[in-house]
Formats: sequence, C-alpha cells, structure tokens
Amino acid sequence: QVQLLESGGGLAQAGGSLRLSCTASGRTFSSYVMGWFRQAPGKEREFVGNINWKDGWTYYADSVKGRFTISRDIAKNTVYLQMNSLKPEDTAVYYCAASTVGGIDTRRYGSWGQGTQVTVSS
Repeated sequence: QVQLLESGGGLAQAGGSLRLSCTASGRTFSSYVMGWFRQAPGKEREFVGNINWKDGWTYYADSVKGRFTISRDIAKNTVYLQMNSLKPEDTAVYYCAASTVGGIDTRRYGSWGQGTQVTVSS
C-alpha cells in the first residue's frame, strides 16, 4: 500500500489561493489514481478531484471546477492541489488518497493521508 502525507494547508482569505501537496511512497504509486477529498465539520467526506498518474487526466467536482487544479510531479512522487478563488465554503480538512481503480467514492480509495486543514475567512 501507498503511504501518503499532505502538507500546505493553512489560512486564506476569500478570493485567495493555497497549494496543497501530497507526497507518496511506494513502488506501485505510478499505477494509481490520486484523489483529493475534503471533510467540513458536520459534513460527509466529499470528492474534490482526481488525477490519473500515468496519463495526467483529471476530473473535478462541479463545486471546484474552474477554481482548483490538480497536477503531479512524477520525479518527486508528489501530487498538488492548487486552490484559487477560495470561498469560505471550501473550509475543510483536505485528504489525499490513492486508488487502483479511481472514481469519486471514498470506498474506492485504499490509502489515505492524515489530512491538512484549510480555513478560508470571509
């Protein structure tokens, strides 16, 4: 299984930007779909977006489409979540996850990072 570690969370003002990083270890990492999820207080964990490690194809939830961008650095085994035009409703703990099959369902992802807090003030 892949070990994942998120970083880059913090406080931003509405309209601002943050970039999250997820660094992975494991020899099979290149075969995974890497997903970003978030969980706000009192809410279920929700899908943000994902990227196919092999070809770089991305898919985003409608709530973040056009504002968030997922990319990868193959040499560093790192996936990024660039968050622009942040809104207070983006406030959540953000998790990086790895899946062998992809999808938007949390049950499809077998490896998870510890999460990093993102807080957006109004």
